[in-house]
Amino acid sequence: MPFAGVPGTYNAITDVDGVAVGYRTIIRGDGPLVVGQGPVRTGVTAIHPRGLSGIGVPVMAGVHSLNGNGEMTGWAWIEECGRTEMPLLLTNTHAVGVAHDAVIRWMQQQRPTTAPLWCLPVVAETFDGKLNDINGFHVTTADVTAALEAATAGPLDEGSVGGGTGMVCYEFKGGSGTASRRVVVGEGPGFEGHRGHEGTVGVFVQANFGRRPLLTVAGAPIGRWLAEQEERAGGKDGIELPEQGSIIVVVATDLPLLPHQLKRLARRAGLGVGRSGGIGGHGSGDLFLAFSTGNAVFFGPGGGPRALLAVPDDALSPVFTAVVQATDEAILNALVANEAMVGCDGHRVPALPHDVVERWMRHMTRGPG
Repeated sequence: MPFAGVPGTYNAITDVDGVAVGYRTIIRGDGPLVVGQGPVRTGVTAIHPRGLSGIGVPVMAGVHSLNGNGEMTGWAWIEECGRTEMPLLLTNTHAVGVAHDAVIRWMQQQRPTTAPLWCLPVVAETFDGKLNDINGFHVTTADVTAALEAATAGPLDEGSVGGGTGMVCYEFKGGSGTASRRVVVGEGPGFEGHRGHEGTVGVFVQANFGRRPLLTVAGAPIGRWLAEQEERAGGKDGIELPEQGSIIVVVATDLPLLPHQLKRLARRAGLGVGRSGGIGGHGSGDLFLAFSTGNAVFFGPGGGPRALLAVPDDALSPVFTAVVQATDEAILNALVANEAMVGCDGHRVPALPHDVVERWMRHMTRGPG
């Protein structure tokens, strides 16, 4: 697909040095919904901003809500102090409580030398109740622990994995997606004689939003074409859903950015969602968090003043561009990586049809073929 920008080695949030991601995917059972038994299509995603070796070292952070029908714990502390100290967890709406408790327990039991006495974890959610027995509370402390301990750097699986297992995006199978962009700040007009500084922006999404006719791929109205094709064929493939889903976007960078700058990055994730076709519907929980792995020295012991590095505000436009590009592509990657899924009561969500999308993209400059 003709996406703009230069991705990192893995085209993933893990291209930001130190970031590690782990999954726990829970799929079992078929047939009618029996609350407490299944079918189960859910999971947990754990993101370690500084990897497993950096547990307990905070990162500077900023948050933004495009539409607030959702939950991200720890939000008020990030707004107050511009930092977060814990791994970030993504799961389903009704598993926020167990995930919140489990990550505190894990920090205390598994990392006794680095776990703070006082913990405010970040746990974010989207709703998977169309495919998953969400009121059966199938995510356990052991599942959260497994996701935390499984975190690795390098290439990542995408699609129906981790917290994204039971999610639906543009009425196709959605879920977990990621992308990255290389970026240079401080060069070009206005920065004559400056060499520029290279960095990486990585994005991870848990995508569970959108109506099919709105899907836009690299500027092409793919969703509208697909919807028209389905109408001619006599009906929609899969269940029909209202625009009341949600998306969680986590933006990471190794550029040394300050909290107010990271809040600006978090806002730009909304432009990436919009570029893919999202509108931030009334019932949608569109919550974004951005963090920087720079300036670790700021969080060292002692109370004396210390120096910080930061990219000047007027050099941030290329970083904003990278956030928009990577968010847009991460959403598509969540769709492309998927297969159709059948969940509770036989509800079926189709996968994005690769062959049809490819055909439309090949011919978009001269009309559908």
